[in-house]
Amino acid sequence: MLLIDVVRVSEAVTRTSARLGKIAHLAELLGRVGPDEAEIAISYLSGELPQRQVGVGWRTLEDLPQPKLAATATLTTVDELLTRIKSVSGPGSQAARKALVAELFAGLTSQEQQFMRRLLHGELRQGALDGVMIEAVAKASGAPSADVRRALTLRGWLPAVGAAALSGGVAELHAFRLEVGRAVAPMLAGSAPNVAAALDKAGTPAALEWKLDGVRVQAHRSGSEVKVFTRTLDDITAQVPELVEAVLEMPSEDLVLDGEVIALRPDGRPHPFQVTASRASSKTNVAQLREQTPLSVFFFDALRVDGADLLDLTYAQRQEVLARTVPQGLLTPRLVTGDVAEAEKFFTDVVKAGHEGLVVKSLSSPYAAGRRGAGWIKVKPRHTLDLVVLAAEWGHGRREGKLSNLHLGARDPEGGFVMLGKTFKGLTDELLAWQTERFLELAEGPTDTWTVNLRPELVVEIAFDGVQRSPRYPGGMALRFARVLRYRLDKRVEDADTVDTVRSLMF
Repeated sequence: MLLIDVVRVSEAVTRTSARLGKIAHLAELLGRVGPDEAEIAISYLSGELPQRQVGVGWRTLEDLPQPKLAATATLTTVDELLTRIKSVSGPGSQAARKALVAELFAGLTSQEQQFMRRLLHGELRQGALDGVMIEAVAKASGAPSADVRRALTLRGWLPAVGAAALSGGVAELHAFRLEVGRAVAPMLAGSAPNVAAALDKAGTPAALEWKLDGVRVQAHRSGSEVKVFTRTLDDITAQVPELVEAVLEMPSEDLVLDGEVIALRPDGRPHPFQVTASRASSKTNVAQLREQTPLSVFFFDALRVDGADLLDLTYAQRQEVLARTVPQGLLTPRLVTGDVAEAEKFFTDVVKAGHEGLVVKSLSSPYAAGRRGAGWIKVKPRHTLDLVVLAAEWGHGRREGKLSNLHLGARDPEGGFVMLGKTFKGLTDELLAWQTERFLELAEGPTDTWTVNLRPELVVEIAFDGVQRSPRYPGGMALRFARVLRYRLDKRVEDADTVDTVRSLMF
């Protein structure tokens, strides 16, 4: 199959607002892919690469060759080139990778180049989320969507599940089992504005667990072999020897556990998230890094113990098994209560200790792998900043024709603004309509296909979860999970928060 076929379907999905219409477009294409193309097509249409990351940043894509006039690139040839790009390492790797990227883009039309740039940047937002893609796979394969979802729970990666459904239908989906050594998509949490609301959703009594600002990990043990996976199912076993050793000391030799690794200061308070993330992602000098920045591990759930799969047991039942399996010092602190006042005090104490907040969990909830189960609700304190809108990007899908993605800047006391990231979250239809009209009045300077630069005159109140180091932006930092609360038309640009204020929140 040609890449252009996938690109055209992606564009059709972007233009289609109705869920059933999106599913129909995707299913039609999936019904035509070959066995060796299915994973690639599903990955691209889901906005990701089969290779996950290939090491191609913004600078590598700044100077690309002229596009071809005719579309000839196939999915398999593009995938093979991306695999080669990812495998480049060692001396001269930057130049070698840039040459391969040029080779890739020289074989693409303008339409395909735009698609691939967005895909490599992780910015392919077209409304083909997992729920839509699951239904498309079910429609194209003839398998019930419930079977596709169950297989996804156990396999953890939709492209592989979709390929199995397309090639073998229900029989292939039923072949998926929870296997030690193969990552399972983790259960995710919904959110609530406060502890009382979370308790109301979860039912009382409920378990309140510390929400650590670490790296989510899934630990698998089979005999003397341990593997560790991240939330995105990447293998980081070699980077976290502390966790491997802790699991090997446990009495059970057949385990799948869910938890977090986190870098703590000597006083027990957490380092900034970026410190933990950097340590857990570093593949070189691990022994030295371990000595400099040791990781602590905390487990909060058990998916399998001694050959028994626990996914369908209740939270309370899984906790009983977890407590018998994991040493007390490696368990995530928690409180079981139905008393709002007691729960709020627990929340306050956790935040004072420097942690993110709480995850409130229903005692009767099963482990809904790969989904935001209604039984888990996160509660975090809200940080806000007043920032200046520097530019905006044209939206896609439901937001096509609207200026959506905001470029956010903090005021530099010495003059100008420092960009801290982008967000399109929290915008209502009314805000989208208003800001599009207002932004076009403020447009100035050069623009490209996606971005409109603005006179820095609008202040917007932004909620966020924290500040992390980031080489992507000039200030060396970025907001985590930024979202729009409201425009502050009562504030002047001179009243916006400074970059010094933002920097102080990193520590």
